[in-house]
Amino acid sequence: MTRHVTVVGAGPAGLAAAAGALRAGARVTLLDAADNPGGQYYRMLPDAYAAADPGRLHHGWRGFVRLRDHVLGHVRCDWWPESTVWALEREGEGAPHVHVLRGEADAMGRERRVLRPDALVLAPGAHDRVLPFPGWELPGVHSAGAAQALAKGERVVVGDRVLIAGTGPFLLPVAASLLEAGSAVRAVLEANPAATVARGWTRRPRELASEAGKAAELAGYAALLARHRVPYRTGRAVIEARGDGRVEEAVTARLRPDWSVVPGTEKAVAVDALCVTHGFSPQLELPVAAGCRLRGSGASVEVDGDQHTTVPGVYAAGEITGIAGAQAARTEGLIAGWAAGGGAPDSPIAVSARRRRDRGRAFAARLAAAHPIGAAWRGWLRPGTVVCRCEDARYGDLLDAARDPAGASARAVKLGTRAGLGPCQARVCGPTVAELLSGAVDAANPHHRPIAQPIRLGELANPPTGTTDQEESAR
Repeated sequence: MTRHVTVVGAGPAGLAAAAGALRAGARVTLLDAADNPGGQYYRMLPDAYAAADPGRLHHGWRGFVRLRDHVLGHVRCDWWPESTVWALEREGEGAPHVHVLRGEADAMGRERRVLRPDALVLAPGAHDRVLPFPGWELPGVHSAGAAQALAKGERVVVGDRVLIAGTGPFLLPVAASLLEAGSAVRAVLEANPAATVARGWTRRPRELASEAGKAAELAGYAALLARHRVPYRTGRAVIEARGDGRVEEAVTARLRPDWSVVPGTEKAVAVDALCVTHGFSPQLELPVAAGCRLRGSGASVEVDGDQHTTVPGVYAAGEITGIAGAQAARTEGLIAGWAAGGGAPDSPIAVSARRRRDRGRAFAARLAAAHPIGAAWRGWLRPGTVVCRCEDARYGDLLDAARDPAGASARAVKLGTRAGLGPCQARVCGPTVAELLSGAVDAANPHHRPIAQPIRLGELANPPTGTTDQEESAR
């Protein structure tokens, strides 16, 4: 019988996983909440505003188009756009049942479906992490990923005088996207000092030869910034945003390697938009719901050499197994899909992909070493600094609740301050709140929730309209 593989997420990892499973002979159901494949990395313009040359907006566009067309045009692939996985349910051995809502997220009458695959590949990706600072809740302050999504997906710029700040190589493609869309970028600020960045990227220098493509991409971004006369400064960060009703200026300062502020180096920069990112937070709600074991500090899913998690029938690929970029995500997806589809583990396809995957993991280690989050960033905060934007919970509220004898647990602090209880359900603030409270209260997993995505009560009450297993999919 033909194996049925469900792949959640149609970004670089998910598309590659679907291709791998198809290559292994399986039938695939590929789901994504968006109406087009590509994920955040290859975000599409709406059909009415399609770019004449999408390759200008995306790195590696031709390869993506070939992969997308191959997967979506395959006779054994069912493509489910605008489909949200809201729960995973285990019944005995094997992969969990996948509960899906089909239809636009803000539409009424979405259709409930249940998939019963032989294997499940999770590739939900990641989103920006933004550390709080005074004024970050002002209109005009955006996550860098949101600003890039608007520029690439809607051709909308967030402002005319934009400052980009934070840490990590993602700062550069964000600047490139905004420049291409017509913004004037005042500067790009990398919080880590040049010595930290250089030391991280040049560790194990013999491995750098395999990263020639990334070096060329970096050179392209550097040339674009130079053409537009955009300064790139290291060891400097935005520590405050100010404005009357919206952001009007950003206060920057020099940082020490631990991210403590060097006194007397503060400088105000006039802006009408501020884009900030401090790395990425993997979207772990579904792996946690499936019962997958997390590594170490709980920042990624534990997998074996075939991307198999600790749960039978469940595989993971891409940023949820460690932030390493689109190329590594594609390789992990191929491995996961091939294994989930029943491909032989000793085949040349699998062996070659695992070697490439290991190089990708080496890149991830360099990335983490070059762009760490300094422990002293908490020194930027004031008692009135908002840490949970949904519920307007303040840093001082968290500290007071943690000191209260009745609040010696993460749950008590959450109930007392409402931090993490707003519409985003701690997807944005959860990891930061957990870090701020570390050592003060009992730890809690910010990703654990029985319902992984928002669902209306009426949708929850309605029975599924159909159940799809491997036999029904094959018809």
